[in-house]
Amino acid sequence: MGMAAESQFHVLAVDDSLVDRKWIEKLLKTSSFQVTVVDSVSKALEFLGLQEAEQERKVNLIITDYSMPGMTGYDLLRKIKESTSLKDIPVVIMSSENIPSRINRCLEEGAEDFFLKPVQLSDMNKLRPHLLGWRTLVEI
Repeated sequence: MGMAAESQFHVLAVDDSLVDRKWIEKLLKTSSFQVTVVDSVSKALEFLGLQEAEQERKVNLIITDYSMPGMTGYDLLRKIKESTSLKDIPVVIMSSENIPSRINRCLEEGAEDFFLKPVQLSDMNKLRPHLLGWRTLVEI
């Protein structure tokens, strides 16, 4: 599979920090992903169509910060996994806090992976198996 085929993968990145949003966007684009960035869980839900049904958009993966004002990345994960139309979208959580109980809780609730910040370019390679698995699931 070449770079052109991989560029079809659309990643929704959610982080309240402008610096972190810009960084994750740069890493994802460097890795040939189409990227949409939003600064809150409510904007992510709106983008995904969970708040306004007519606005549903297709994404192949969601990467979200854990700690955000209002709703956390964990709340977003739970909403995604509770949605019949979105539950198969892989979700990756990121956090600057290495708290094993938090990491385990996210993984138990269905997160595909948990990245510690600062996220590195090498972490982007860990996203590919999740994307490929999801695509195969959808094509069957």
